[in-house]
Amino acid sequence: MADLSINFAGIKSPNPFWLASAPPTNSGYQVQRAFEAGWGGAVWKTLGDPIINVSSRFAAVSFNGQRVAGFNNIELITDRPLEVNLKEIYETKKKFPNHAVIASLMVEPQQEKWHEIVKKVEAVGVDGLELNFGCPHGMAERGMGSASGQVPELVEKQTYWAKEAANTPVIVKLTPNITDITVTAEAAVRGGADAVSMINTINSLAGVDIDSWNTIPHVAGKGAHGGYCGPAVKPIALNMVAECARNPRINVPISGMGGVSNWENAVEFMLMGASGVQVCTAAMHHGFRIVEDMIDGLNNYLEDRGIASVSDLVGKAVPKFSDWGNLDLNYQVVARINNDVCINCNKCHIACEDTSHQCIDMLKDSQGNSFLQVREEDCVGCNLCSIVCPVDGAIDMIEIPSEYPVMTWNQRQEALKATSDCKVDLTK
Repeated sequence: MADLSINFAGIKSPNPFWLASAPPTNSGYQVQRAFEAGWGGAVWKTLGDPIINVSSRFAAVSFNGQRVAGFNNIELITDRPLEVNLKEIYETKKKFPNHAVIASLMVEPQQEKWHEIVKKVEAVGVDGLELNFGCPHGMAERGMGSASGQVPELVEKQTYWAKEAANTPVIVKLTPNITDITVTAEAAVRGGADAVSMINTINSLAGVDIDSWNTIPHVAGKGAHGGYCGPAVKPIALNMVAECARNPRINVPISGMGGVSNWENAVEFMLMGASGVQVCTAAMHHGFRIVEDMIDGLNNYLEDRGIASVSDLVGKAVPKFSDWGNLDLNYQVVARINNDVCINCNKCHIACEDTSHQCIDMLKDSQGNSFLQVREEDCVGCNLCSIVCPVDGAIDMIEIPSEYPVMTWNQRQEALKATSDCKVDLTK
């Protein structure tokens, strides 16, 4: 068995799968059920001054037969008294001493407020704190959540205030509703954060009922923007994790979240720099027992590749992630159609002819049978045909050896500056 345990910024956990701060971690009953199912840790639903939630509050985006491809909510932080939550946190940690229990916190941007709540939650034995600077709705309208998380100065200042009172590791949860998440991640590090987590939910409106004209969801005919999560946001989250992981000024562990639905997603996030992952929507969709498949799948993956510890995955793909200007302009792939597998649906031809580079020909053999063939000299290797093809193995993208040396856009621009009167094509 591979070693799935992690040490995240000093917080030990039997595996890298944590429940994110959300409805699944609203109570001790739920968190204890999750630990019994196998989850390594849980970030308690955000604590602060209790609020009143609305009804209704959830919506989902389904696509092409997939239920809950995206998930939207207008729910806020805990609506239960702080004392009740603290009692249940204490009982949960006492019952599961080897599992990670993290308290998510959100208060007004005042030093004494942060000191007060940090001391209260640490007194009941939490393993760490996660500062919620990401909630995009409701709390943001009250000056908290993403209203703080979008201002680097406030992120730095509030992180510092929490660290002044904290004896456990402080994780800063970042909002994606910002132009460049590395700016606020750097601010968190300057404030003394022991780790960062990302991404919180994205501003969204799930939909509009075209019969009633009500927003989805709606509250008595009124709607509001909510937070978007689930499988649909994974590419956005993965990019933001990667951008922070390759930034030398963000030299703290990263907890990755945003669309993690299976062990493969977890591997992707860890390869791109996350030391562990958090899950919400998938657990809400399928229940806590999905962690069993996640654990088994991750263990088998590590064993198959001869990797002793899950921590050995962290950041291994980060060096492969760069800026566009560092990509080789002379690298080339072309599409090749395997006619023994092709079912002649012609989707690749239509896609290429209408929206790409018109390099797939419809031909007939000597018996009059139709077949498709790529004119490789005109193919730019865009991948579109292989993406729309419904049959695995029918189209391969083949690397073509280049007769020219590596030439990136940045190298090209440097060469042009050095030889302003050069008339050669520097891409070749």
